[in-house]
Amino acid sequence: QVQLVESGGGLVQAGGSLRLSCAASGRTFSSAGMGWFRQAPGREREFAAAISRSGGSTYYADSVKGRFTISRDNAKNTMYLQMNSLTPEDTAVYYCAADNRGSYLLSRSYNYWGQGTQVTVSS
Repeated sequence: QVQLVESGGGLVQAGGSLRLSCAASGRTFSSAGMGWFRQAPGREREFAAAISRSGGSTYYADSVKGRFTISRDNAKNTMYLQMNSLTPEDTAVYYCAADNRGSYLLSRSYNYWGQGTQVTVSS
């Protein structure tokens, strides 16, 4: 069993930064890849970033590449998403996903999900 809790969301101005955290509990935290997904109002949940089990490989959606950085600290059972140069298009609920068992791009490949944290970027 894995439990995930996101934090760090909030309201920021365009051009600002936020750092999201995903605190995980359970024995499988270091066993598989993890990712961040986001869902904007009226849109489907979309892939944002993913990271391999050990943190050695990272993957980004084109929409966030160069602005977002995913990382994980397995000793702290925590995954992070550093978001820089935020724009209103980044406004969404951001979800932490864990235990990837397939394509990192697909939400159905993850077995555990957090409740989400709201990120709102004002213009």
